[in-house]
Amino acid sequence: MRCLSFLLALLLTLPATAQDRHADEHSYAQPDQVRIRDLGLDLAVDFDKRQLAGTATLQLEWANEAARELVLDTRDLAISKVEARTGKRKWREVEFALAERDERFGSKLTITLPRQYEQVRIAYATSPQASGLQWLAPSMTSGGKTPFMFSQSQAIHARSWVPLQDTPSVRFTYTACIRTPAEVMALMSADNDPAAPRDGDYTFTMPQAIPSYLMAIAAGDLVFKPISGRAGVWAEPQVVDKAVKEFEDTEKMIAVTESLYGPYRWGRYDLLILPPSFPFGGMENPRLSFITPTVIAGDQSLVSLIAHELAHSWSGNLVTNASWKDMWLNEGFTSYVENRIVEALYGKERADMEFVNSRNGLKAEMAQIPPEQQVLMLPARVGSDPEDALGAIAYDKGAWFLQFLELRFGREAFDPFLRAWFDGHAFQSATSEQFLAFLKSELMAKNPSAVTEAEVMAWMTAPGIPDFAPATESPRFAAVDAARADWLEDRKAARDLKTAAWTTQEWVYFLEGMPETMAPERLVELDQAFRFTGTGNGEIAQRWYPLSERSQYFEARPAMSLFLRKIGRRKLIMPTYEALAATADGLAFASQIYLMAKPGYHPITSASVEALLAKAKAAPAQ
Repeated sequence: MRCLSFLLALLLTLPATAQDRHADEHSYAQPDQVRIRDLGLDLAVDFDKRQLAGTATLQLEWANEAARELVLDTRDLAISKVEARTGKRKWREVEFALAERDERFGSKLTITLPRQYEQVRIAYATSPQASGLQWLAPSMTSGGKTPFMFSQSQAIHARSWVPLQDTPSVRFTYTACIRTPAEVMALMSADNDPAAPRDGDYTFTMPQAIPSYLMAIAAGDLVFKPISGRAGVWAEPQVVDKAVKEFEDTEKMIAVTESLYGPYRWGRYDLLILPPSFPFGGMENPRLSFITPTVIAGDQSLVSLIAHELAHSWSGNLVTNASWKDMWLNEGFTSYVENRIVEALYGKERADMEFVNSRNGLKAEMAQIPPEQQVLMLPARVGSDPEDALGAIAYDKGAWFLQFLELRFGREAFDPFLRAWFDGHAFQSATSEQFLAFLKSELMAKNPSAVTEAEVMAWMTAPGIPDFAPATESPRFAAVDAARADWLEDRKAARDLKTAAWTTQEWVYFLEGMPETMAPERLVELDQAFRFTGTGNGEIAQRWYPLSERSQYFEARPAMSLFLRKIGRRKLIMPTYEALAATADGLAFASQIYLMAKPGYHPITSASVEALLAKAKAAPAQ
């Protein structure tokens, strides 16, 4: 334990150069030489070519007076010209070189300048296969008449549609002029005007500095309906009313979070409901969270996702991890704040159930990953995929650590501490070392007996979950355990279990507690009682279809196929693909489904499914 205490002291006293976690091994950029301070986009949206084309104008701030190169991140961009100037002088064409493409990181763009110009303008076009853009034909939308396009920039996909410094350590403001077909509405992670006319010519401003992964764009048949004076929903006309009803508590969520952690600093907070192909549950693009329609359950049982994306307005968007090694500073904080919002609005009972489910998922994930990836302070891993950090360790272990601190210090001390962290680091990118220093000076020094430095470092640098981690229990889950046991041990038939008042959280817990496999006739009984096959609840489907496949309950396959072809959210569909890929017959079935589903999948989802299927096909026959 003394060694861990020494490690914390060492981390907090090392020279900055020795412990600098701002360095980003996932970017070619050199922000220690020059930084982007403002970005101006002028782009045309071409649905026929599946392309954005135009210019990006970068306002530069030079840090090294000897520097004469600007190095940017790109992926599959066609660069036609680069120009530079200072002030309002005439643009001058300058030399540039696009390096050979790296499969993971794209191509380094090196712009050679004869002097330190204030502005650089790049003329370019995106690829139809841009990893950060999805183009949907009208047939893949709710209305069936208008095409749809949207972006997903996290973690390093912004470089596939804008040439920039694609690292969370660099923040910049931006403006944009976006041209679309006249019938299409365009939106961005910026100042979207609910009353803007639909005319194919749109301008946007983002006055707050953001990192590249929060750049976002969408275009389609989109309409707006308000929830409150500062919050509302953008969606296709066929979806918007359901979304407004489902997410009607959004303004209450904003107010609760403000009461805990200070004012909302982004102006409006709107939700954009995307088609089902969106690869994630949500994306916290500032002012305009992108949301999957799979959380419109009809009973508000999945609105914690809205609480999560809103919470990012403080943790992640306001204070950002400086590199993906410290992803927990974004997602762990956000998952903790999400749970506090849920508790305030829906009660501690529901918040505890969600904590238990997430921690069960964390434990399952830890069984599949090596110890060195189970720490909050990840080591630098050159050549690694930054999306490897987007897992339960960052989200749920991070939130668990913060709950541990809350319980040890008490909310009366911890809530002001967390607000001070947000206030003191607003619109900055931060590292774990900065948080540890802040924790030591602002919380631990005031109550030295509450938490030891060794306990802190056990969370930060040791694999697994510390033995002293606080346990969360749910009386309602105890009742679910009893019901499941009654059925498994043949004391009650499935139809006789008292489940009428169960929420999604209880059904998830019920299914996750089942044996790995069961006799097919047992699943028939469950299905007849609860109609799991064909469910419209993605969280239940995510658990039911893998169990069905492992148990050879093949009657579920037609509905499973429809689910996999309709939904592109990775969290929901990957467990079923994994279960299918475990057998030769299942792998063949999964491959057939994917061929049908691929046109509607986002490139991020396609890459995940293709990697899984390729690995399964390369494995020895089963």
